[in-house]
Amino acid sequence: MIEELIQFTRENRDSVYTFLRRCFGCNRLFLLPSDLRQEFRQMGDESDRNLPDSCLQTFVFHLQEGVFNQPWAYFSVRGRIAEWRFVRMHIEHVVPEEIDISEFLRFKEAQVLPADDGHPVLEIDFGPFGRDFPRLKEARTIGQGVMFLNRQLSSTLFQRVHEGEVRLLNFLKVHSIDGKTLMIHGDFNSVTALREGLRKALGWVDKLDGQTPLEKFADALSRMGFSPGWGDCAERVAETMNLLLDLLEAPSPGNLEAFLARIPMISRLLVVSPHGYFGQHNVLGLPDTGGQVVYILDQVRALEHEMRERLARQGVIVEPKILILTRLIPDAEGTTCGQRLEKVNGCSNTWILRVPFHKENGEIIRHWISRFEIWPYLEDFAGHAEREALAELGGRPDLIIGNYSDGNLVASLLSQRLGITQCNIAHALEKTKYLHSDLYWHENDDQYHFSCQYTADLIAMNTADFIITSTYQEIVGTADSIGQYESYRSFTMPGLFRVIDGINLFDPKFNIVSPGANAGVYFSHSEEDRRLSSLHPEIEELLFGGPHPCARGVLVKREKPVIFSMARLDRIKNLTGLVDWYGRSERLRGLANLVVIGGYMTAEESRDHEEQEQIRLMHELIDRHQLDGQIRWLGLHMEKNLSGEMYRYIADLRGIFVQPALFEAFGLTIIEAMSSGLPTFATRYGGPLEIIRHNVSGFHIDPNDGDSCAAQIADFLETCDADPQEWQRLSLGALARVKTHYTWKQYAERMMTLSRIYGFWKYMSNLEREETARYLHMFYQLQYRPLAEAVRRGATHQ
Repeated sequence: MIEELIQFTRENRDSVYTFLRRCFGCNRLFLLPSDLRQEFRQMGDESDRNLPDSCLQTFVFHLQEGVFNQPWAYFSVRGRIAEWRFVRMHIEHVVPEEIDISEFLRFKEAQVLPADDGHPVLEIDFGPFGRDFPRLKEARTIGQGVMFLNRQLSSTLFQRVHEGEVRLLNFLKVHSIDGKTLMIHGDFNSVTALREGLRKALGWVDKLDGQTPLEKFADALSRMGFSPGWGDCAERVAETMNLLLDLLEAPSPGNLEAFLARIPMISRLLVVSPHGYFGQHNVLGLPDTGGQVVYILDQVRALEHEMRERLARQGVIVEPKILILTRLIPDAEGTTCGQRLEKVNGCSNTWILRVPFHKENGEIIRHWISRFEIWPYLEDFAGHAEREALAELGGRPDLIIGNYSDGNLVASLLSQRLGITQCNIAHALEKTKYLHSDLYWHENDDQYHFSCQYTADLIAMNTADFIITSTYQEIVGTADSIGQYESYRSFTMPGLFRVIDGINLFDPKFNIVSPGANAGVYFSHSEEDRRLSSLHPEIEELLFGGPHPCARGVLVKREKPVIFSMARLDRIKNLTGLVDWYGRSERLRGLANLVVIGGYMTAEESRDHEEQEQIRLMHELIDRHQLDGQIRWLGLHMEKNLSGEMYRYIADLRGIFVQPALFEAFGLTIIEAMSSGLPTFATRYGGPLEIIRHNVSGFHIDPNDGDSCAAQIADFLETCDADPQEWQRLSLGALARVKTHYTWKQYAERMMTLSRIYGFWKYMSNLEREETARYLHMFYQLQYRPLAEAVRRGATHQ
């Protein structure tokens, strides 16, 4: 593309010069993609030149940023997903000149900070450590790392005669649970001996009835050198042994995954989520507490069931155990967050383990601390948590799963110390939420401490053995927008450090595993026998009742369908935006009532500054548009069964669900609404673009264009009024989409398979890579720790 632009510029210098002049004329240092495209469109409108099909248009529409300071213009170009190049142009000479990422970042920094007189800048570059590491090649395969690893393991590692086979044999020998050897205990000193042993055992097992339980022939297998772990009956034992023989004979990706999925590797699991109020009741809506808690609780229920089922199928009689490691808050605000150990409802052996934060003098911190202020306490927390988790689990966990930036950092510290496989789940990366939050980090650091968070993110991303994302977009975005992880590829925090290569998007550690909704709570409105009809009077009072301390507005015309939305009341979730769209649209107000659930009724009830602003704005919008007879705003937090029946009740009214967020990493409320059969309208920015198939299982909306959103919703409601089958079509489409793509059962199955494959890969290829670990350790000690300590000092002085 850049080569073509150079040639185009030579032939059409005036067009390129005019575009540059327009950009400089904006008198702004930085222009976003939308700004650059707008300038190009206006340039075409104001001239008679035929620009739409030109090379310049292609160039402009692939620009991600423009940086301007006379006489230079610097541009970042994203030719296709995950492919970046950088150019600069001089206003007099015009011809594009390709530059490297360091030069581009240096120019950006110069617009924010005065010249540093040659003072050295720390450059972070993880690229050299992965030069000999296998990488994906096609952008479309990003997020399918496990498939790539299977191919690598079944080919590269077995190319050297006997080397891979010996490693596999040694890998099988190391497995044990609670001190009991699994799989192999015999004197198999070579792969040849193992083959002979397998053939002998198979010859004996094949004579048994396939359903013969393991306990009937376990002793015979033991005498042949084989421990439990091959299967719970003769048929499954034979299948597993044959899989291993096939793998040794002719390795293939399918054989490898099928065999590894059967190894009883995972019986103890540690899940880390330090911030917020982590509990099962009365926590949602408290500061920093929302969808991540719901996600983790549903996740561990599914994982415990899957772990138990897999262990039993392999003939291993052991009770799996999961610990959710979080923070103990003695001043627990009416929650159980001051309780050290709490059993998870719906599980047999899954527990919430809470460990307190400590002051420097060892005193326990009793109060809640914001996720933006949590950084100075995490290292000490990891040390205390390690001892308590090992005691509760009775040994090392087999897998550690970090959640969000803080949990992922703690998981990194623990995995490095314990030598266990680490999985990271971001849930949301703040960097893409706040425009130029890296570039102007210093101005926001007193409030948000992005310097700590982005440093922690880089450490955790590069320490993790594998990373789980809910969608492809979370990694690399779309053709028009960058992904959350992609934003960490290269960036600068002027005066702190410059990231040349922060994360390789083609790394096979990325895997897409989408969560689901709790099928016991969120199910179709048509399943009458499962409905909680006893809740209907309460729901009717919430929706259509009169004045209430936790409500504003009364729905005067209750016969109209309901537009429903439920979220935290913060700027990104954009509930106030939805109220404003609705208020401005007379057409939409005539077609439906609006019900929103989120926040509190008064700003004084909240301790979150952003929520306080949104509460005041909500009241102002209702007053401005005079909505009190058409809106019901509920400032409360419903327990899950009530929220599930609320979705279904609104479906009974032929209502719809709207998720208006400015950005949404995934969107569990979208899955919940679709699971209930509610036609759903959701933001096109983030995960919902993949969850919903437009006009098949829901609709995509652009929250930056409220009038268009209101018109789109009104069009649908009018169509449904004329043809009730249209509502039914979207309802069935939503139900089908969730069933095939978004269930916790599918999630748990995939997670267990991934944990085995990456555990095997780590063992086979020494995935830790000592040089990378040392680089990360240095970055942590010299960069993260001083930043975290600065947060502590700031908190002490306040």
